[in-house]
This record gives sequence, structure tokens and C-alpha cells, in this order.
Amino acid sequence: MLLAFVVLYLLGTLVIGYWASRQVRTTQDFALAGRRMPLIVAASALFATWFGSETIMGASSEFLERGLLGVIEDPFGAALCLILVGAFYARPLYRLNILTFNDFFRLRYDRRTEVLSAIFMVPSFFSWIAAQLVALAIVMHVLIGLPVPWGIWLCTFIVVVYTYIGGMWAVSITDFVQTIMIVIGLVAVAIQLLADAGGIYQVLGRTPEGFFHFFPHPTLEDVAHYIAAWITIGLGSIPGQDVFQRVMSARDEHTAVRASYLGGAMYLSIGMLPLLISLAGHQLYPELEQQSDMQMVLPQIVILHAGLLVQVLFFGALLSAVLSTTSGAILAPATVLAENIVRPLLKEVSDAHLLAIMRINVVGVAVASALMAMWQSDIYELVAQSSTLTLVSLFVPLTAGLYWQKASTTGALVSIIAGMTVWLACEVMGTTIPPMLYGLLASFAGILLGSWWHPTPSNQTKITHSG
Repeated sequence: MLLAFVVLYLLGTLVIGYWASRQVRTTQDFALAGRRMPLIVAASALFATWFGSETIMGASSEFLERGLLGVIEDPFGAALCLILVGAFYARPLYRLNILTFNDFFRLRYDRRTEVLSAIFMVPSFFSWIAAQLVALAIVMHVLIGLPVPWGIWLCTFIVVVYTYIGGMWAVSITDFVQTIMIVIGLVAVAIQLLADAGGIYQVLGRTPEGFFHFFPHPTLEDVAHYIAAWITIGLGSIPGQDVFQRVMSARDEHTAVRASYLGGAMYLSIGMLPLLISLAGHQLYPELEQQSDMQMVLPQIVILHAGLLVQVLFFGALLSAVLSTTSGAILAPATVLAENIVRPLLKEVSDAHLLAIMRINVVGVAVASALMAMWQSDIYELVAQSSTLTLVSLFVPLTAGLYWQKASTTGALVSIIAGMTVWLACEVMGTTIPPMLYGLLASFAGILLGSWWHPTPSNQTKITHSG
């Protein structure tokens, strides 16, 4: 019976995607939903950017193992990202009327910077998408016993169809519907489990001492890891095309700013629910801690404890969250590849031809991500890998390009290359301090030294935002 409801839900999602596809006539419709989304739809889309496998399954397992300090990256860092986007990035970028972040790098710097930023941005999404595919496969394994590798490919097919036909229109409309499902499903599960475990105060009171410590021990290594947790998504996902497309889909710049704030508030508040559910469920079923894959604890708790209606609501919420995240994450690199890599190589390309290229890219990105999912199945680790790439390479030149007039093309190029090189070198050496911090510092030094060494010519157009 549960499986039947899940199948019906997936079919309903595809129907919504098909309806949304009828609105897609241009590349702007496909990539940015025609820039016509009202506040609540735009905020729901931003909330759904990352509210998927990591928050519901990855973060909940980290929470059980490490307490509150284990989930600084998500949901706290993710909520921080959306708030910072609203405060400093949404308004100036919206005014440029561009399709991708990499278009900004071309306008602010030059074509070389655009291409380099695109080359570094696209791979960052593969591990993120892979994490969502792993989560969907785990759900299928829990529900029907389908082996995870088979589940990965089945879910890839479903998400590709959903994204291919509707683009950002499908993502935005279904994000709104799926946000409602997420809230209802998680609230229903939380109420039942907390009540059966003795109430929220009893559940919180039975946790070990120090479980809810929010600040690290005052040692260099602990503080460094704490900062890294905040900025992995908090800063690293700011130059993410998935966030950018959702912000740019708003109907005007004021809506884009307000949607970012509202999306951040929703993320932080609703993101607490999976943590409470996992904590209550762990206290009811402590034997589940002995299993090898902690990511499967939450779905199994619901299967063991909840009634059919609550199970339907939970797995509907879980599928909603993961589908929302996956579709947008696939669309983002597909758009960048078409707009910033393929299009400049073609002498003349019509809008219809570019739209077809974007759709082909959707398939290619999904297949590459599925292969990565087969190789690495740790959700939390996959997500961390994706945000780190953009943190060490693109965050600094993006921010400097908006707020520092002296940032030059040479500075941007040096920043991107230095950040990535130092980060990779530190990863290989296995430094005690998180390698991303060294990479971020190198990227910052690169923009300063490169801009001093080779300043921007006085006649070059500057796109900056003073406030």
C-alpha cells in the first residue's frame, strides 16, 4: 500500500512537470522560469535548493553521532548562505539580466575568466547530484528492497525525465508543491515520535552531556573545523548556479531579496525537524545505531514505528525534498555548459538550438552524477565535496567583482587558480587544518596580488555594487 502511494506521488510529480513544460518556449523560460515567480514560489524554490538528502538523512545521522556541532554545515551554514545572498548578492546580480553566474565573470572580467569559472563550477554539481541519487536509491531500498545500485539508475531516469521536460518552470512549481508536502510530512512524523518518546522536553533531557554545545573547544584545530563547517555551504554555495537560477526566477529584484531571506528562515526552522525526529526515534529504537549505514536510520524508524498515513506523509516529504534538490542541481550545470562553454564555440546559434543543447546537457550531467553515486555513497561527504570546489575558486572573485573596483581580470584568474591549487595540494598532504581554509586564503591573496600586479585598464567596464 505504501509503495502504491509513492508510485502515485512520483506520477503526480511528472504530471506537474509535464504541465510546466508547456510554459517553456525560450532558454530564459527553461533556465529562469521566465523571471516571473512570485514571492512564495521563489522562496519555496530557494528553500528547496539543498533541503534534500543531506538535511533529512545525512544531517540527521551526523546529529546522532556528533550532536549539534555535527550539523553546523547543514542546516545552519545553508541558512546562512541564503541570508547572505539576499543581503549582498541578489539585488546587484538580478539587475544584470543574465542566465548564469559565469555571465557575470565575462561581463566583469573577460571571456577567459568566464570559461575558467565554468570549468570549475560544473564539476562541483556532480557530487551534489550524486548525494541526492544515493538518497533516492536508499528510499527505494527501504520500501521495496531494490539494491542501491539499481535504485540509483532508476532514480536517475525519473529525475532526468522530470527535469528535461520542464526546466526551471517545473523546478519552481513543483518546489512550491513539494515544500507543502515537506512541512506536512515532517511535522506529522515529529509529533508522533516526540509524543511516543515522552515529549520534547524528555527527549532533549535524555541526551548526553555536551550534546547541544554550539561552540567548539578553544583549540586551533577545533576552531578551524568549526569555521570550515560554517563556510562550506555558507560561503561556498553563494557562487552556485542552482542558487543563482532560483534567485533570478523571481519576478523583480525586491522579490528576489525577500525570497532569499524567507528561504533562509524556512530552511533553518524546518531543518530542525529531521534532527528532532532522529533523536526521538533513536531513543525509541537504540538498536538501530548498530547498523553499518547510519543514513538509513531515519527511514527505518518511520517504517518500524509510524502508521500508514504518517509513512505516506514522511516518504512523500522525503521524495519531495530530494526531487526538488536534484532537479535544480542537474539543471544548473546543464545551463552553464550550454551558455558559457558551447554557445561561444558556435558562430551562430538560435535560441531554440541552445534550448535543445541545454536539454541534452541535462542527460549528460545526470549520467555522470549517477556514475559518481555508484563510486561514493556517503551523502554528507558528497555534499561537502561539491561546495568546497566553488568556495576555494569562485567565491572571492565573485565578491571582489561586485564590491571592489580595483579587482582586475588578472586578479580573478590568479584567485581561481591559486585557490584550487592550494586546496588540492593540502588535500594530498592531509593537513590538520581543513584544506579549504588554506584554499580560501590563497584565493583571497590571489585577487589582491593579481590586481596589484596587473590592474584593470581605466577604460574597462566595471560592474560593481557599492551598497
